[in-house]
Amino acid sequence: MDNSKRFDLVGKVALVTGASSGLGVHFARTLVSAGAAVAIAARRAERLASLQQEIRSAGGKAAAVDLDVQSGKSIAQALDAAEQALGPIDIVVNNAGISIVKPALEMPETDWDAVVNTNLRGAWLVAQTAAKRWVAAKRPGVIVNIASILGLRTIGQVAPYNASKAGLIHLTRALAMEWARHDIRINAVCPGYIETEMNSDFWKTPGGQRLIERIPQRRIGRPEHLDGALLLLASEAGSFMTGSVVTVDGGHTVNSL
Repeated sequence: MDNSKRFDLVGKVALVTGASSGLGVHFARTLVSAGAAVAIAARRAERLASLQQEIRSAGGKAAAVDLDVQSGKSIAQALDAAEQALGPIDIVVNNAGISIVKPALEMPETDWDAVVNTNLRGAWLVAQTAAKRWVAAKRPGVIVNIASILGLRTIGQVAPYNASKAGLIHLTRALAMEWARHDIRINAVCPGYIETEMNSDFWKTPGGQRLIERIPQRRIGRPEHLDGALLLLASEAGSFMTGSVVTVDGGHTVNSL
């Protein structure tokens, strides 16, 4: 194979959860730029319209679908809608996630459930629903779970987020082991601190600057720094990778050991 084509996703169909904002929007754009048709999925479906139009106006293929990762019925309906619009799904990017910032002693049960049910249970349900279809159709599949360096190390005030991302990393490995026989690859990306529109002001504050100083590269990450890992795991270039956890953090976790 021509090495220049190993990262191509031409002819592939990808589903990105949590695609209404932040990294989900960026991941959708990245997959489209590599040639994939993309189903952009989120609960806030009305926020997907502008991204869908942007992709189509640039000559790409995109379909917006309603998806609540906490509902198995919603997931099944979303996959049905995506496949009807774009064809069988080849790649799933499990990106949907939330965080609630509170001390562990003050974290109510409802907040814990909201975070873990979205970040871990939701990723599991999406992965299982997609995998059942691939197995039934005897098709290969690829899942990229978006975890976090907080699944590898911890910070305060976000106990359920830490736990859910650690669980997602281990779930990635467990499913990779079970589903390799079905030609389904499952890997995870662990982003470090990434600057987005929502948090860009924080990194300019004294507190934000102190956090940046703890990163060996002494800089904050940008969404495009995740592109290489995403495309590696989603494409033929990563065909011998499953159960892998790729950390993209400027050396942050190394400095935390």
